[in-house]
Amino acid sequence: MFDLFTLGLIGGGFLLAGFVKGVVGLGLPTVSLAVLAVAIDLPTAMALLVVPSLCTNIWQAVGGGHFGVLVRRLWPLLLAVAVMVWVGVQLSSQIHIAILTRILGVLLVIYALSALTGTNVQIPLRMEPIIAALCGAVNGVLTGLTGTLFMPGIIYLQALGLTRDQLVQAMGLLFAVATASLGVNLQHVDRIDAGLWAVSAAALLPALIGMQCGRYCRGYLSEPLFRKIFLITLAGLGLYITM
Repeated sequence: MFDLFTLGLIGGGFLLAGFVKGVVGLGLPTVSLAVLAVAIDLPTAMALLVVPSLCTNIWQAVGGGHFGVLVRRLWPLLLAVAVMVWVGVQLSSQIHIAILTRILGVLLVIYALSALTGTNVQIPLRMEPIIAALCGAVNGVLTGLTGTLFMPGIIYLQALGLTRDQLVQAMGLLFAVATASLGVNLQHVDRIDAGLWAVSAAALLPALIGMQCGRYCRGYLSEPLFRKIFLITLAGLGLYITM
């Protein structure tokens, strides 16, 4: 299915993505998708991220001590994501891959710029269920279309005023649900075969190694500076993909 060079690139992409996640607590699916989309087609990149993203984000979602509280607060968001991924996957078969890849690039740039500028909003408590469902629906469709797990769900989570630990765990929940739904729906439309499942499972190892290296290096790196470099690089990748 893949030659040795491509397999090495896939492994290196997940190693880098795991390293970023180990340092800043997020970015594995985002970085891996951005790197892989440069070298291979977007549908294949989406399939390959399923196992590493699902496993690492389940780990992130269940740890932290806030699981029950977050599920009770975020269930409209999570349910909408899980349901609407199906819509995105169905639509993706009707849109040319080049257009989907450019949409991915634009989303990466928007996310990076919003994070770099510190864009933040506040949501009234009474409006949370409605806005959560809307954000989840859009997030789910975009996940099914492009494999992106974070827009606009991560902006919604940042607007809730969660503590850092709660936010990290909430992002794990969002990404785990989105990835699980993506995997189920890609399997349903036969866009993941046994070979892709095997490569995706094998990619978990470099992702975990990268995460451990990132955690080790966290104490020696300035997290704000590293995060800024990561976001600028992500924006650059997004611009490159759109060209």
